[in-house]
Parts: sequence; C-alpha cells; structure tokens
Amino acid sequence: MWRRQMPANRLDLRLGGFYDSPSVAVRYGRAVVVSGIAPGYPGATGAVNVEYNCVVCVKQVPDTKRIMGEAMKEDGTVNRAALPAIFNPEDLNALEEALAIRDAHGGTVTVMTMGLPAACEVLRVAMFRGADRGILITDRRAAASDTLATSYILSQAIKKLKPDIVLCGRQAIDGDTAQVGPQLAEKLGMPVITYLERLLSLEGDRITVQRNVGGGFEVVRCKLPVLVTVMETANMPRPPAARKTMKFKKARSRAEVEAAAEQLLMGDYENYTAELQAGEVEKYCEKLRVAGLLIEQWSLDDIEADLNWCGREGSPTKVHRIQSVVLKGGQYKEYPPSEQGAAELVAELIKDHAIG
Repeated sequence: MWRRQMPANRLDLRLGGFYDSPSVAVRYGRAVVVSGIAPGYPGATGAVNVEYNCVVCVKQVPDTKRIMGEAMKEDGTVNRAALPAIFNPEDLNALEEALAIRDAHGGTVTVMTMGLPAACEVLRVAMFRGADRGILITDRRAAASDTLATSYILSQAIKKLKPDIVLCGRQAIDGDTAQVGPQLAEKLGMPVITYLERLLSLEGDRITVQRNVGGGFEVVRCKLPVLVTVMETANMPRPPAARKTMKFKKARSRAEVEAAAEQLLMGDYENYTAELQAGEVEKYCEKLRVAGLLIEQWSLDDIEADLNWCGREGSPTKVHRIQSVVLKGGQYKEYPPSEQGAAELVAELIKDHAIG
C-alpha cells in the first residue's frame, strides 16, 4: 500500500491528502488519474499522467577562457570583478535536461543560484530558455563559502521546495571540483547519479539513466527523489526563446531594484531619504510581482540555515598557495608537405615514442 501526504503547495490539479489506495501507483511526482485504476495494478482501465517538479542548481562563473588582470585575490579566492561572468556551461545541459522532462511529462522547472545580485543574470537566461521560476540565494554571510558550505546552503533552500528531481551540471569551470552535486545529495538524503549522458526512461517513481564511466557507460535505475549531475555530452541546450526573452529581460530581484532605486533617487531627489527609497522599492517590486517578473530572493534566515555551516566559518577548505603557471612554447621543427616530409615526421614521432 502506498501512503504519502502531498505537500500543501502541490494540491492544485493533483490528488490531495493521502495515497491510501493502490489505485495510485506513484509515490513521487504528482499523479492525475485519467480514468479507472493506475496501469500496472489489477483491474487497470486508464492511464496516469505523472508530472515531475525539477530543481536545477546553476552558477554564474568567471569566463576562464578570457582571463585578464589579477584573477586571484591574496586570500586564494577568485577575483570575480576582474573576470567576465558567464553561465556555467554544464549547468546549461542540466537545465536542458529538466526542460525536456517537463516537456515530456509536465511539471515545473525551478532554477536556483547562490551569489551576489549580479548572479540574477543566469536566472534570467534560464527563464529565456523556459524555466518557470528563478530563486536567488544571496547573503553577505555566505561569502567565501567552499563546496561544503555551498552544498549545505543549497540543501536548506531545496528542502523548502521538495522536488522530485534535482539536477546539477557535472562541475563548474571555476573550481573544477565536481563536489557540490554529490555533497548536496548527501545533505538532502537523496541517491545521486553522476555523469548523466542520457536519460533512458522516467516512469512513475523510477528513473533509468545511462552514465559515463570513462571508457564506457553503465545503465543505472533509481527511485525518486534523486539528484543527477549532467555532462555536456548529454544534450544540446536549446537557444533562448524570443518571446520569453522580451518578457523576462525586465525581471529583477529585490536587491537589483534596491541598487537601481538608490542610484536613481540619490541623483534626482534633493530630499532623498531612506524611507523614500524603501517606498519606491516596495512599489516597483509589487509591480514586478503582479507581472510575474519578480525574481525570488532568499537570505540565510529565509532558509533557516545554521551560520556555523555557512561562509568562511563553515568552509574547512584553506588555500595553501597560489601559483601562476605560464605555458611557453618550446622548440619546433617544420616538415615539408610532401611524402618525404610525412615520413620524416612519422620517424621522429616513433623515435620520441609518441607513436609506435
């Protein structure tokens, strides 16, 4: 017998209350019985449409292909102000996987990021591509969080959403640790499937995934809820949609509204006061909320985080040394584009044991 109480925010268009009957075979996700009893049970006469709520963790990262200025600070943290910021590439693949699940099964796609208010740009890009909801976790007390602290903060936020599937990019290009996904799954108490390169099936409370293992692949089946990390080879991220771009380019978080209001009001009002700014911010945020353009903003207090696990205090990782490595070209030898030149090149490679 399946028994599960549905959260209050999942009651619309779904079966509420308890699943006390074998007529509903879905433990996770939300189920709408079209007719009769769910397939797979004796006496089944209809179909069950299962929808899945997905949360995608994304990150705004420095563009490591365009390093300029002082890329690192003396304390070992990244000097993000000196580098252009982009959407972490493999997080786009995780987003595409979530959008494909929603397109096939229904449900919602919530995109979450942690960082400064400027990180809202990746949330807007996600909404340009089809995400239903964006959440920014921003708090000065979370500054300098390592992977352990970051995964804790994200887990506290995700617990409020109670998703069926959590998706992360395999790793971020600024740290290249690939640690946040597995650490996040541990804190959520979920099984984790890493290196997803193909989603084979998603039926009821079961997911089947093909994951890369280096020299080959393996097929893994798991019960929901689950966290998966997605590789760049899993899919081709869809481009931003023109209509969504025109709409959500005006989306803003409260912190962005506050910064814009302060700059505008201090320049235009002789009698500027903090109360005036607060009033203008509140009015504009309400306008955005009504239009569906207010990006949700959560602090550490909103997610009930233990400050001992956040920021520097919650980050055991310490940078011992930073070394700037400059790659310089060595000697080279040119070979003529002829049969003799090709033969000489092959002979040289064999001599150096590069081939042979």
